[in-house]
Amino acid sequence: MSDIKVGCLTIGLLDNNTYFLHRDGEFDCIIIDPARDGDMFVTRLREKGLQIKGVLLTHAHFDHIIGVDGIEMLVKAPVYGGKKDAPLYADPELNQSFKINKEIRIKLDHEVEEGDVIEIGSMKCKVLETPGHTAGSVCYYFEEEKLLFSGDTLFRETYGRTDFETGSEEDMRKSVKRLLELPEDVKVYPGHNDFTTIEHERKYNPLAY
Repeated sequence: MSDIKVGCLTIGLLDNNTYFLHRDGEFDCIIIDPARDGDMFVTRLREKGLQIKGVLLTHAHFDHIIGVDGIEMLVKAPVYGGKKDAPLYADPELNQSFKINKEIRIKLDHEVEEGDVIEIGSMKCKVLETPGHTAGSVCYYFEEEKLLFSGDTLFRETYGRTDFETGSEEDMRKSVKRLLELPEDVKVYPGHNDFTTIEHERKYNPLAY
């Protein structure tokens, strides 16, 4: 059984899932896709004795990255995101933050690619490139613990939209099929909606066939 504790706060304009990970008994914390003001996340985690040591971003849409600037103002935590999404992170039109009257521009500390391994504290995950929702969408796979953070690629019984800038239906189909090749007992934590498993998605996801 995994000793990585996964917390989730569903928050923001689009009911995003923001995740917090730490090992049982340890204080280093990873935050995935901060979907609201970063100072709130920092404060809440500090109240629990946790310290943000890394920010993982699954893709460059505003609702998944809106909290990054606030976190960076308060703590020194490297920000990771897909290399192919770097232009979107830096452009308010491409990351759609202009739609909410903001200009979000993020420069990643680490532009990650397929197969990269990220180690934060005693936690380790592998980067899986999963284009489709955006060209640079990535998932984070904690292989030992069988945890997958799938962003807006794989949802419970569905998948992410492909009609945004750099999206591709063909790429999405390939990416979902690839994720469904992971072990069936992998737990899937998506960017929106309920949690699921690879076993469940092999049976019920429309792209499984």
